[in-house]
Amino acid sequence: MALISLKSLGVTMSAPLFSNLDLTIGAGDRLGIVAANGRGKSTLLRCLAGEFEPTTGGITRSRGLSVGHVEQSVPDDLLDRSFHDVVADALPAEQRDSELWRVDVVLDSLDVPEDMRGRPMRALSGGWQRLALIARVWVTDPDVLLLDEPTNHLDLAKIGQLESWLNALPREVPVIIASHDRAFLDATTNRTLFLRPEESPVFALPYSRARQTLDELDASTARKFERDMKVAQQLRRQAAKLNNIGINSGSDLLTVKTRQLKGRAERLEDAAVQAHRERSAGAIRLANRGTHAKVLITLDDAAVETPDGTLLFRTGKRHICQGDRIVLLGRNGVGKSRFIDMIRAAIVEPETVQSVKVTPSTVLGHSDQALSGISSDDTPLAMVSRRFEVGEQRARSLLAGAGVAIEMQEKKIGALSGGQRSRLMMLVLRLINPNFYLLDEPTNHLDIDGQEALEDELLKHQASCLLASHDRSFIRAVGNRFWLIEKRRLIEVDSPEAFFRSVAETER
Repeated sequence: MALISLKSLGVTMSAPLFSNLDLTIGAGDRLGIVAANGRGKSTLLRCLAGEFEPTTGGITRSRGLSVGHVEQSVPDDLLDRSFHDVVADALPAEQRDSELWRVDVVLDSLDVPEDMRGRPMRALSGGWQRLALIARVWVTDPDVLLLDEPTNHLDLAKIGQLESWLNALPREVPVIIASHDRAFLDATTNRTLFLRPEESPVFALPYSRARQTLDELDASTARKFERDMKVAQQLRRQAAKLNNIGINSGSDLLTVKTRQLKGRAERLEDAAVQAHRERSAGAIRLANRGTHAKVLITLDDAAVETPDGTLLFRTGKRHICQGDRIVLLGRNGVGKSRFIDMIRAAIVEPETVQSVKVTPSTVLGHSDQALSGISSDDTPLAMVSRRFEVGEQRARSLLAGAGVAIEMQEKKIGALSGGQRSRLMMLVLRLINPNFYLLDEPTNHLDIDGQEALEDELLKHQASCLLASHDRSFIRAVGNRFWLIEKRRLIEVDSPEAFFRSVAETER
């Protein structure tokens, strides 16, 4: 039985986000919504929740249906509330005293430690804030659960925990997930909606299999369109020849034939459907200036420590060579980001970091989780023009190609979306023209097209890099060496799969 039905639903802002969307959502559905940044995923969720009025079409909900909507960001008025109170406040006032036990049940199901529950939201990591928002909605016992980018800010352990939690939910409660995390969608969904401006295909498959089917369908549509256009051109050429003969001979029959051929060509052209072409959110291109050095960095049992000097782990004797794409694996807090910071310091200020030797020809391209390489108070145009000494016209062209539109180029970088800032950071890395990349969570804020473009660029340029990421699909696609941090040691493993399994098993 359908709990929610969409009929010819459409939303237009400056341009159509989606249109003519027909969809039913019923018990057992685990629907993934996929689209590029800014193409309507959050808007569709708000329509489903009754928080946004569509431009066209309508939504029918079962009588008395309760929809729980977990948005991406924490409202400011919740930041000073404790984790426990944020969840408890979601209960109706008349139930709060008698049913406060429901809060503890939900927090237990999400494995929230006791000492975490009394902390204010402002003091929590982004990952814990995300789980607090999910708990806040789930405690209200919704009939349908909507999740907007639920894995943002979550490390691998919490992603595994969230996957297990979602897969254990009652099957009669549909879950609708808007996400760019390909592995997460594969693990938690059984249907996939590809949101598009014209026609939005939906498949009864999880993401990867649905994407393969969609690519085949798009390729078939493109081939048919080309065939139809060729046939239409042939018909028009035949019509032109007959028309000339008819004029010279005065034959009424040839004139009728000419009209028939033209009519067939027009009907064919009118019915022909072009394959969907995704409007780019901005190109991601990298560079690799190369080096004759085989070994870029040598680690001589370097110690990675906290700011107060507490040992996190030792590296042992290790080498980072040209062509290595090394992925750092390890649970949250083991020191991945500290290690990346140490390597950066050794490259930027040679000889200052003991036990880390850097080949002098190494040129660094570095991006951290906060994108601190680009100042929020600067403007894209001023930053690119000044930093890389390119003229205004060239800077504008580079920025437009990276997805920063003309009207945004002289606004503060802080006003850009997360996806735009990520693409701007990738443009900066390209202009630096490095031969070694240090990347800490580089796929944060990138849509699936952006993630795949980054993967392709790293592989195409045979870029040497050391990276940390919670994106399992990205890790599998890019890495050719894997360093695991555990028990205060850095060890090399053949594959990330055992680590992924260990994280998932721990969280069950």
